[in-house]
This record gives sequence, structure tokens and C-alpha cells, in this order.
Amino acid sequence: MTERVVVDPVTRIEGHLRIEAETMPDGTISSAFSSGTMVRGIELILKGRDPRDAWAFAQRICGVCTLVHGIASVRAVENALDYQIPANANLIRNLMIGAQYVHDHVMHFYHLHALDWVDVVSALKADPAQTSQLAQSISGWPKSSPGYFADVQKKIKTFVEGGQLGIFANGFWGNPGYKLPAEANLMAVAHYLEALAWQREVVQIHTIFGGKNPHPNFVVGGAPSPISVNPGASGGVSGTALNMAGLDQIKAVIARMQDFVTQVYLPDTLAIASFYKDWFARGEGVGNFLTYGDFPATGQADPATWFIPGGAILNRDLSTIHPVNLNDSSEIQEFVSHSYYDYSGGKAAGLHPYDGQTNLHYTGPQPPFQQLDVDHDYSWLKSPRWKGHVMEVGPLARVLMLYAKGHAPTKALADAALKQLDLPLTAMFSTMGRTAARTLESKIIADQMSVWYDALIANIRKGDMAVFNETKWDPSTWPAHAKGVGFMEAPRGALAHWIVIDNGKIGNYQAVVPSTWNAGPRDEKGQPGPYEAALMDRHQLYDPKQPLEIQRTIHSFDPCIACAVHVTDPDGDELVQITVT
Repeated sequence: MTERVVVDPVTRIEGHLRIEAETMPDGTISSAFSSGTMVRGIELILKGRDPRDAWAFAQRICGVCTLVHGIASVRAVENALDYQIPANANLIRNLMIGAQYVHDHVMHFYHLHALDWVDVVSALKADPAQTSQLAQSISGWPKSSPGYFADVQKKIKTFVEGGQLGIFANGFWGNPGYKLPAEANLMAVAHYLEALAWQREVVQIHTIFGGKNPHPNFVVGGAPSPISVNPGASGGVSGTALNMAGLDQIKAVIARMQDFVTQVYLPDTLAIASFYKDWFARGEGVGNFLTYGDFPATGQADPATWFIPGGAILNRDLSTIHPVNLNDSSEIQEFVSHSYYDYSGGKAAGLHPYDGQTNLHYTGPQPPFQQLDVDHDYSWLKSPRWKGHVMEVGPLARVLMLYAKGHAPTKALADAALKQLDLPLTAMFSTMGRTAARTLESKIIADQMSVWYDALIANIRKGDMAVFNETKWDPSTWPAHAKGVGFMEAPRGALAHWIVIDNGKIGNYQAVVPSTWNAGPRDEKGQPGPYEAALMDRHQLYDPKQPLEIQRTIHSFDPCIACAVHVTDPDGDELVQITVT
């Protein structure tokens, strides 16, 4: 006889996610179901608008991913209109996306995921002197003295003695699933607090290039800020132009990003992983991985220039990379067999995003919320498929793709990490492998940012200041009908926006986001999505009232359900209407 365990909401994520798991008497998960509990409707908001404005609406799908939907949106319009952008604009976008990667991954690890492995209360038992020895044994990070860790311990003690753990409240502290020694817990909590301050500096890259964060500015056809050789003021801008003071500040921020990733994030991940090597043997899921590719050197039209290559890996086979065509209607399709949507051709149909539909049709339980009817509709997320295959997207997919393509820095870093942990490459197909891949990717991207920065400075020194191409800005030059796809590798995985432009206005718009790929429900064939399949891979709950094991695997994907859903009231009516005057 099975028991249904419900986790609703899954905490420490962006958005609202419900997980239901059926467990055997010994606690083993036999089936799992992932449900997005809010409706998505951004496509309906964008219909009929000027395509050049789409990014400003689409970018607000999520405030955590912040710039990624803006980038995908402007690329979709540029692709539809065959609109080329200057080399400097391409480099600026790469730097902004790279900063998002590193910021997002560090914040996820310390503030959303690390507490699945770190017992905060246990840190009270730590010896600060021994914690200092541990920290100095794995890194040269300067904040590692006994006095420093003693001060952090006092802060934790204040939380506990006050009866309120504050930002550490509602954890499963004391659960036997926690394996770190007290000193490792204290070190991790100290770095948790440091990362809070560190992230405030990293977003300066977005504010200098894009004017603000979250939601920096973009423009179809290039980058929003002109470049000036005027040294300017300390704020980094001369009038409305980016100057050398701002560029020097960006260089300094990149260096600080690299230092934190190399000396704190990477050593912490490997240290924590060494105590949880059993989690390198569970939580794999589907074994299929998809990337669209990103960080073009000269423009998105030439896949050979992408730093992250696109492709599909099936059944763990890294020796064969399958090409992916986002314009082929037989490759990317979204299904709604178990989703709260209808298609005009029936719920069993699979639609390519160019022909995608957003027809809301809620058939789920009414409040008070009951158990999901998993035989019918149970999620506001659709089920994307590539040639009928369930695909995982995200950092693990990208690291595997770079590894399979022979990218030397990736191979060297991954091989060194696996050697230190005494694990084979196949250990990456797991919950902890997913977490480790995110850390490795942060190091790879942070280092590459210096390359993009140097290329931008070299262009400026040659006198190339161009950041915007105005040749196709006038809608009178556009064809009556056009369609295009803008894609990128968001921190959480493959992201693409498809747009259809009719007579200068948006005729159809569909976004397929990373958490839709990973968190979507079963399809018409009954194939579980990546979240669901991962939870069914060798998971056993110690205590159903403390579903730590479920949290670990779900958090390893870094869910961003806000990207996949939007809000209506219980009657299905829109709560917000946006008017442009």
C-alpha cells in the first residue's frame, strides 16, 4: 500500500510548486508528480503589441532571472527581421548574461540549496579554531581566522536563543540526513552570510550596462548605452554614455566574482559533496539533456561561434550529439495532456511554439485544495518535448555538452573535481552531480568573462564605439509577415521565445522556459517530466513530515516556477492589466 506525501509549497524557490510523491511502506518513492499551481498568460498580454516593446513585458516574467527573458525577446525580434547587431553589443550582452549566471548560481547554492546539506543549528557546536583550520585547508580565502568564525557563531546563537532563527527558520535541523561535521556547517553558514554582501557588488555590471537591476534596459538592434572615451565621473557614465570609469569598475567586479567562485564557492561545493557521495548515485531522472547554445562570438546566426554549443544528448551517450533545429515543427513541441489548457486540435496534440496556443481551461480541485487528480490534468505547466523525448535542461546539460565537445577548461575542471571526490564521470548524472555542475559552470563562465571584457576594450581602443544598428528600426522596412526565435542558455537552462509578426504587430508569442522543460507534468504517452523522474530514482524518505530528500533533488534543478506561470483569480479573470500610453 502506498502513501501520498504532499509538499506544497516547495520553499526556497521562485514561484509556487507542489510536489506529490507516492511512497512504499519503507519510504521509497514509487511515483512523483510536479504541479505548477499558478496560470501562465504572458503570451496573451503580448498579442497585438509592437515587437520592439516585447522585451520590456517579457523580461518581467521573473525578477530572479531578471535579464534572460529580455535577451530572448530582443533576439526573437532580431531573428524574425534578420536584424544584425554590432560586435560591441554582442559582447555587452555576453557580459551581462555571464554576470547573471555567476550571481544566480552563487545565490542559489548558498541561499536556496545549501541548507539542504548544511545543518545551521549544528554550527553552534563547532570549534571556531578547528573551523579555521578546515577553511584554510581547502582555500586561501582571507576571511578564515578563528575570531571570524567565532563572531559568526555568536550571530547564530543570538538567533537561536531569541527563539527565532530568522532567515534560517523552518529548516529540518537535526534530521539524520545531515552529515556535515559541526565545523563544516559553521564554515558554510559564514559563507552564506558573505554571499549576501557579495551579490550586491555583482549586479553593478547590469546597472552600468543596462541602467538598473533587476530588469536592466535592452533595445532591439543592439545595446542601450552608447560608449564614450570621456573619462567622466566616478559613476561610470558621461551623460548617458558608458565611459572608461564604468568599464574599469566592471573589470574590478569581474575580478571579485572570479575570486569568490574560485576561493569560496568551488571549495565549499567539493567539501560538502565529499560528505554526501551517496547523492551522486540518485536523482538522475531521464538521462536526456538539451542545450540551445549561447554566448556567440560574432552573432547568433553562426553556431560555430557559440561558447556553449547547442545539441541533444540521449540516454547518457556523450559520444553522439544530435543537432537541434528550433524552427522545425517536428522537433520542439508542447503537450497539454495533463495541463490546465486546451488545444483547438485536442489535448493529445503537440504544437510547435510558432503555432502555440494559450487556451486556459482549469479542471483541477477547488479550495480547500485536495489531492491532485494525476490521471487527468494536474498542472499549469505544459510538457515540452524534443522529438518526443523528455529532456533535462540546465547547468548539468551544458557542462555535459561542453565536456562531450572537448572544451578543454571544462574537461580539466570536471576531471579534477571527480578525481578529488574519487568518482567516475557517470556520477554527474545525479542530484549532487547537478549541484556540482552548477558550480563548475560558474567557474567556467566567470573566467570567460575576462575574455569578453578584453575583446570589448580592444574594440574600443581601435575606435569601434558602435553598440546599435538602426537600419531596421523603422517598421515600414519590415515584411508584412515574419517569424523568428530568440534563444539563450538562461542560468536554469534552455530558454526560447518564438514570435510571429503580422503587419508590424505581434500575432503570436510563445515562451518555453527552462522550468517548463524540467518541471512539466506527464505527456500524452505517460512519460514523467525531469522533476518527476528524478524523484523516482532511488529516493527513500526518512520522515515524510520532513521531506528533506525531496527538497534536495528538486532544489538541485533550481526551480523558477514564476517563469512558467502567471496569476489569475479563482474565476480565471486577470488580476492585472497593463496599458501603454
